[in-house]
This record gives sequence, C-alpha cells and structure tokens, in this order.
Amino acid sequence: MGILISVSTNPNFKWGVVARYFTHETILRGLMLTIFLTVASMALGTLLGLVLAIMRGSSIKPLAATAGVYITLFRGTPVLVQLIFWFNISALYPNLTIGIPFTDIGTAIDTNALMGPITAALVGLTLNEAAYMAEIIRGGFSSVGKGQIEAADSLGMSGSIKMRKVIIPQAMPSIIPATGNQVIGMFKETSLVSVLGVAELLQSAQLIYARTYETIPLLLVASLW
Repeated sequence: MGILISVSTNPNFKWGVVARYFTHETILRGLMLTIFLTVASMALGTLLGLVLAIMRGSSIKPLAATAGVYITLFRGTPVLVQLIFWFNISALYPNLTIGIPFTDIGTAIDTNALMGPITAALVGLTLNEAAYMAEIIRGGFSSVGKGQIEAADSLGMSGSIKMRKVIIPQAMPSIIPATGNQVIGMFKETSLVSVLGVAELLQSAQLIYARTYETIPLLLVASLW
C-alpha cells in the first residue's frame, strides 16, 4: 500500500504528462505499427512453425534434421542479434536474384533497398517466432493419443487428411494457451525493433521525450499501452 501511495503522489512521475501523451497522435501511430508487427509476425510465424513442426516429426531424416537445425539456431541466438543481422544482410548479399532455377530467367534485386527497417523487423520477428511456434505445435501433436492416429490409419486416411481432421483439431487445446503467451510476448518483443529505427510504440515515445526531456512519463505511457 505504501508503494502505491508513493507512486501515485510522487510528483516526479508527472501523471498529468502521462495522461496528456497517452492518446497523442505519435503514440497512437506507434501503437498501430506495434499491433501490425505483432499480428503479422505471429500469423507468418505460426504458418512457418506448422511447416517446421511437420518436418521435425517427419520420418525423412534430412527434413527432420533441417528443421532441428533451424529451431536450434533461431531459439539459441538473441532476437536483437537476429534483427540487426537481417537489417545488415546486404553486407553479405548486396544483390539477390529471383528467378527460375537452372535458367537465365531472373530479376536482380538490391538487398539494401529491399531490407528496410520495417521489412527487417518483420523478417526477424517472424523467423524467430517460427522456431518457438514449431516446438509448441510439435508438443501439441505429441499430446494426441496414438489410438486416435491408429484409428485414422485404419480408416485409410491419407497423411494430409489425418493431419487436418484428426491431429490438428485434437492438438489445439494444447497449442492455443501457449500461443496466447507467445502473442503477449511478441507484443512486448516488438520494442526491440526500435534499434532499427522503426517508429513503433517505444520508438515513438523516445522521439517525444528526446524533444521534451520527459523521459519517465513517456516510458510509462509505452509501458501502460
């Protein structure tokens, strides 16, 4: 109780400034970008994670090994390092060619122009999230009883139908709670893209307090959102 009284009455917190900037145009624009990055990264990461989970559980060893290396790599390195890496990928590949393999049909793309701050943020967050979602989905698949899979096999279901009709529906109760936690984590994790100059919520708050010197109130605004 004493802490609450101190926080609410301490004039240095400047709650009036917090209230004034809570719905400021710059803050709301940053919030919209944060929400976009969260939704897009989670959607793409979940789709890629599903593919990786299927590969990881495959009986084809090269596929399972490839998925295992991917998951280990992206879960084992800091997200911030990954974001900075993708932002500077043009140092490794100044140009990329998109075309048809083994033919002369293709188009060269300037990597530096392609991999802008928002694109790098989306790529970095998506690829990292896919590794975590792959393990969550794989854990959900493992929760489906063997009897259910054997019953599907006895009915002559193909692998794709068995996945859609039997495994995924029964795995969802295990997958959804963990995915909810990942959404919350992703919403907060987007603050890391501020180092790339992306004007998401934290960067928007920083732009304001760099001008007004009201650092604590603006950080409170970002934290409250």
